[in-house]
Amino acid sequence: MLKLENVRKNYDRFTLDCSLEVQPGCITGLVGQNGAGKSTTFKAVLGLIRADGGRITLMGKDASALSPADREKIGVVLSDSGVSEYLSIKDVSAMLQGFYHSFDRRYFLDQCRKYQLPVDKRIKEFSTGMKARLKLLIAISHGADFLLLDEPTAGLDVLARDSLLDILREYMEQDESRAILISSHISTDLEGICDDLYMIHQGRIILHEETDVLLGSYGLLKLDAQEYESIDKQYFLRVKKEPYGYSALTDQKQFYMENYPKAVIENSGIDEMMTMMIRGERV
Repeated sequence: MLKLENVRKNYDRFTLDCSLEVQPGCITGLVGQNGAGKSTTFKAVLGLIRADGGRITLMGKDASALSPADREKIGVVLSDSGVSEYLSIKDVSAMLQGFYHSFDRRYFLDQCRKYQLPVDKRIKEFSTGMKARLKLLIAISHGADFLLLDEPTAGLDVLARDSLLDILREYMEQDESRAILISSHISTDLEGICDDLYMIHQGRIILHEETDVLLGSYGLLKLDAQEYESIDKQYFLRVKKEPYGYSALTDQKQFYMENYPKAVIENSGIDEMMTMMIRGERV
């Protein structure tokens, strides 16, 4: 569905050099700190910035060669996008009907009511969560087969984020050929919905793995100095000095559980992995 091959964008103090792939039927997550390159990646895919090198293929075509009809198949939510807050949802639906040939007005209004968005009120009266739901419903209501969602849950409380994830799950269930690329610095949002995750830091992908593998095979060892000196380090990805000794990230948790049964081994969440991959050192 989407493939980036060594896509580069150079700024004075930042360089993006990114390769990633989103397969049909998959939700792929892009996680990283603020400023890591997530939004730059999205803007390069959409042609909002011109890449300095590399290749972007979207829905089987070079991204620069997409027709207007092709682009209607892409639903987009950017962190700084939106519609005039002086409009109502009914006003927005009329506007979208003029923008998109395949806009489904009845479906859009039904979904707005389903997710408790008043269709007659001005959008400026909506809560932050309601505005976020509206942006996502706009993105999925014109026959989009592929969604690009840049930080759609930013600034939302737990219930509002969960409501957005419900919309995404329903969207994917309707057609197994659809795909989503979603970015977030809130990793717990992505753990429960993504098939695979890319971790980006300073413009470069530093880790890519299926989510089930990340949550099942990766672990964090907590070792004192003596344990660290004697343990087999061949499966350590990163090591970090701690007040008690060392923490070590591994993608072979089972190996250490079987061979070092007395070692303290914790399940590693995405946040811990990201911290270790960024701040830890290679062995």
